[in-house]
Amino acid sequence: MNMFVRGAALLIAAAFISECLEFLINMVLARELGEEGLGHYMALLPTIVFLFVIASMELPISVSKFVAEKEEGYHRSMLQQTLKFATMMTVIFLVAAIVIFPLLSVFESYHPAVRWLLLLLIPIVSFSSVARGYFMGAQHMGKIAIANFLRRSVQLLLLLVVFQLFLFDTEVAIFIALCTVVATELVVLLFLLIYFFVGMKKMKGTSTKSISQPDVRRALLAVSLPTTGLRIFHAASFAIKPFLIKIALMNAGLMESTAIIQYGKLAGVAFTIGFFPGFIAHSLLTVLIPTVAEAYSKGDMDRLQRLLTNVMLGTFVYAVPSVLVFYFFANELTSLFFEASPAAVYLQLLVPYFFFHFFVIPMQAFLIGLGMMKDAFYHSVWATVVSYVLMYVLGSMPQLQMEGIIIGMNTGVVMLTLMHLLTIRYKMQEPQSWKLSRA
Repeated sequence: MNMFVRGAALLIAAAFISECLEFLINMVLARELGEEGLGHYMALLPTIVFLFVIASMELPISVSKFVAEKEEGYHRSMLQQTLKFATMMTVIFLVAAIVIFPLLSVFESYHPAVRWLLLLLIPIVSFSSVARGYFMGAQHMGKIAIANFLRRSVQLLLLLVVFQLFLFDTEVAIFIALCTVVATELVVLLFLLIYFFVGMKKMKGTSTKSISQPDVRRALLAVSLPTTGLRIFHAASFAIKPFLIKIALMNAGLMESTAIIQYGKLAGVAFTIGFFPGFIAHSLLTVLIPTVAEAYSKGDMDRLQRLLTNVMLGTFVYAVPSVLVFYFFANELTSLFFEASPAAVYLQLLVPYFFFHFFVIPMQAFLIGLGMMKDAFYHSVWATVVSYVLMYVLGSMPQLQMEGIIIGMNTGVVMLTLMHLLTIRYKMQEPQSWKLSRA
């Protein structure tokens, strides 16, 4: 438990700094890209997230779970086989992307080089995922914390330098902003790989047991496939969201340019502010997955129960004051981006969405650690379907517009939270003998 607390505290501290930097990054983007440019930038981000999910194959989660469950003697062999697997998948994804990218209409309103720029993310994300997974599973949270800090600090520095020295039109400015994303991921990859191969070298004398490629592949895919399916669904639904919102708002009577601006303020302002405390939830997720997997593999259900109780109480402690600040200081917070912005109202209406989101993330970590990836996937499917139907129907009403869309979002996250919680509680209350036989 002490290792869990230390790792969580370290990640939370580093993530807080990173979120502050992310806040500044979005302020710089809002200033340099303008309202419509920010809307276009935010509309492309879901596609980039989707690419991240595909390229990573959720190896950080599967590798960390495998490392946490296996004794150290197998680690070196397992990581060598994982690198071979990642190399093979990278080649496959690159070939597929080269064929598919020219056919995608999502890139049509952007600089022609954007689609080829994003190709670089595939090998970068794939190999950094292996290193991240090892450090997570081995509880080397300091390196994860530094990598997360580098991701934001380098991007902010690049944005400030480039936009201070040069002037660009909107299309080129968006392209430059995306270049900083790729450059930042490359810096993070180099940092992680240096320490990864140093660790591999140290394992030569202690990690001598071998494990076959098929065994490693099966162990990784047993976690990666359902978890990647879950993330692909999230990423795909996230990629659809800006277009769904735009169509709904246009049905409600708004012009297309106005709908894009409205989405930019929702995603670029309200989401940036509302998700700010989420760094705590994501830090807990990183530490919880290997911790829960290890405890469950040993049949230590008392430890799991204590973890669940403490994590839920801790989440409540920071979630309540966070959403109160969002509600009562919405105007002051959103004015940091744009003056007299409707994003203030969006932020207030989204208070339930952010509050329950803070609980959903650690609950997903429990489901993954307990081997219930399929349950997490089905929950997300049902919640998203209900949410998107409501978003479209209510958002298309002239009297509701964006307010109707937010009602749909709030409904979906409440439904998802309840399904996660009930499933975890049911799993924890199963007969002890069954749990020990599964461990």
